[in-house]
Amino acid sequence: MQDSTWYVVAMILYLLAMAAIGFWSYKQTDQYDDYVLGGRGLHPFVAALSAGASDMSGWLLMGLPGALFLTGMSELWMAIGLLVGAWANWKWVAPRLRSYSEIAGNSITVPSFFENRLHDKSRVLRILSAVIIIFFFTFYVSSGMVSGGRYFESTFGGDYLVGMLIVAAVTVFYTFVGGFLAVSYTDTVQGLLMFASLIIVPIMAIMTLDNPGDIFSFAAENPYASGGVIENPEYFSLFSGVSAAVIIGNLAWGLGYFGQPHIIVRFMALRKPADARAGRFYGVSWMFLSLIGAIFVALAGTVFFTNTDHAITDQENYETIFLDMAQVMFHPLFAGLVLTAVLAAIMSTMSSQMLVVSTSLIEDLFLIVAKKKPSQDVLINLSRTAVVAIAIIATVLAINPSDSILGLVGFAWAGFGSAFGPLVLLSLYWKRLNSTGAIAGMVTGAIVAVGWGMSALSDALYELVPGFAISLVATVVVSLVTKAPDTKVVTEFEEASQLAKLVENNKNLGFEEAAEKVQN
Repeated sequence: MQDSTWYVVAMILYLLAMAAIGFWSYKQTDQYDDYVLGGRGLHPFVAALSAGASDMSGWLLMGLPGALFLTGMSELWMAIGLLVGAWANWKWVAPRLRSYSEIAGNSITVPSFFENRLHDKSRVLRILSAVIIIFFFTFYVSSGMVSGGRYFESTFGGDYLVGMLIVAAVTVFYTFVGGFLAVSYTDTVQGLLMFASLIIVPIMAIMTLDNPGDIFSFAAENPYASGGVIENPEYFSLFSGVSAAVIIGNLAWGLGYFGQPHIIVRFMALRKPADARAGRFYGVSWMFLSLIGAIFVALAGTVFFTNTDHAITDQENYETIFLDMAQVMFHPLFAGLVLTAVLAAIMSTMSSQMLVVSTSLIEDLFLIVAKKKPSQDVLINLSRTAVVAIAIIATVLAINPSDSILGLVGFAWAGFGSAFGPLVLLSLYWKRLNSTGAIAGMVTGAIVAVGWGMSALSDALYELVPGFAISLVATVVVSLVTKAPDTKVVTEFEEASQLAKLVENNKNLGFEEAAEKVQN
């Protein structure tokens, strides 16, 4: 039996499992709120791994190992920034957003939370938030399409376009059918598969080497003429060859966490705010160990592809190291199961993003202009239609990719981090914030991120740094020079803060019971 046949068998098994989860989720989804947010009943383990899997995507298995392989350990600043940012997000945003989003009109989307938190009657804040989500997620989903196409190129030697379309179709299917629950539980399975693969592949690769210790010296001492690693004495240095601006820019990826809608929506779906502590442990532990695995994939690759006759498929960005290594080492069936980790990473991110976009289209745009609120079934079907629409647009953009996976992700990550990051933090921790300041900061952050990212300035400093900083300043300054929020908004903020403190520190205290204590 040919290797490609075994790969197909492994993939079919995986896709059937995803379809089964989608069908189960379909049976659990009766109401529109269930389709969008899972009825706020998400277990912290599921929330943590689904957030991690939807965050890391093909970047963890393809983009990061490729960057480390090609450039060296100076790329680790990005991983460090992301790890710290993830911890901070779970620590300071998760519990408070879970409690405040329910107090603020039982908000089920990020734009609706902004509007309800600030009592913005103009609807401008909500509409602009939805437009920003749709714009940047289109590029984000497109990066997943690119990963899917390259996955099929490396695994089957097949056509990029065909692979991209297959991945897109399957992802759309289970997102379309099962909504938030399907996305969250498939993401959890995908996160576990990614984790296992990132541990197994580098360990097995290192065990095949005649001298495993070479992984800590080879790239610094030996030229790899056929594969892309050029002799670099400073390969293992975190500081050599990188400027302070580059280090700051890479660390700043961690700031982006505060503004990622597909991640923070998991916080809103937790069973209770106190679950954020367990979620932080699960999520950060998973991320730390997965990043270690990705690092060792790159390190092992520098020696592995020299000691064998095998070449790396992607000779430009070297983002197929993980795929190529698994194919060389394992029996085709097991290799196929390992390779599905990349498919899992791609699909987990795409599904989360498509669901957030479809929700914004319906909840934050359509329902604003609709003269009469449709029935629950109609709302669910409209959201499903929106999932298909955004997938089609992203597919068109991905047909001829003009950037690396990491480049596409970086653009969208900076956009969300700049537009929403400061606003999320100030919404949760600053009672003087008003809707005028929120709009000014959000728009400023998005414009700066796009403008800076499309200019030569992005080569000197990652656009998230100026975008986040200028957005924060604009939000604070405009809020201070314009009318203060009314008493009702301030009172609600103080109640939410007290409630957050109560439920964060007492895991046995129910949300309703805590709310009664605050009101009394």
